Amino acid sequence: MTLSWPNHPITLEEWEALPEDSANKLEVAEGMLVMSPRPLSRHQKAGTRLETRFDEQLPQELTGLTDVEVLITYDPLTIRAPDVIVTRTELFETNPPRYRADDVLLAVEILSTGTRRVDRVLKFSEYAEAGIPQYWIVDLDDPTSLLAYVLVDGNYELSGEHTGAVGLDVAGHPVSIDLPALTRR
Repeated sequence: MTLSWPNHPITLEEWEALPEDSANKLEVAEGMLVMSPRPLSRHQKAGTRLETRFDEQLPQELTGLTDVEVLITYDPLTIRAPDVIVTRTELFETNPPRYRADDVLLAVEILSTGTRRVDRVLKFSEYAEAGIPQYWIVDLDDPTSLLAYVLVDGNYELSGEHTGAVGLDVAGHPVSIDLPALTRR
C-alpha cells in the first residue's frame, strides 16, 4: 500500500480520512504523522497478556484494551496508540473510535528497538501533560522489567521498579502480574 504523506500538520479530520495501514503503526505527534513497524510477536503477546490480566483481576467497571487510539491533544493534533490502556467499561461499551486522554486511567508502553526513546521521553511527557494518572514502561529484555509511574502534581514519579512476579495498583485496585510469563508460551 502506498500512503500519501502530508507535508503539513494534519487535523483530526485529515487523520480520520487516512486509509488504514495494516503493515505499520501510525500515530500523530504535534500534527505530524509518525510511522513505525508493527510490534514483533513477543511484544504483541506481552500486550495481550497484560490486557487479559487486567480483565481477570480488575473490577467489572474497568477494562484493559490493546491497540486503541488516544487523543492526547487536539491542537496541535497528537494521537498515540499505547500498547495497553485501562479505561472504564461503560465507555468501552460505547465503542468510541478513540479515547480521550482523560478517559485513560493507565497507559502501558512495551519497549521495542525503535521506540525506546519515544516511550521513555516523548510519551512519558505527553501522557503526564495530558493527565493520565498512571504510566508503565515494560522492557522485555531479560529480565523482563516494569517501571511504574504515578502522576503527582502534573509530573510522573517513579512508584516502583519491578522484575519477577509483582503486585501493583491499577486505579486503586490490586493486580498481580508475573512479568517473565508475559512472553512465555
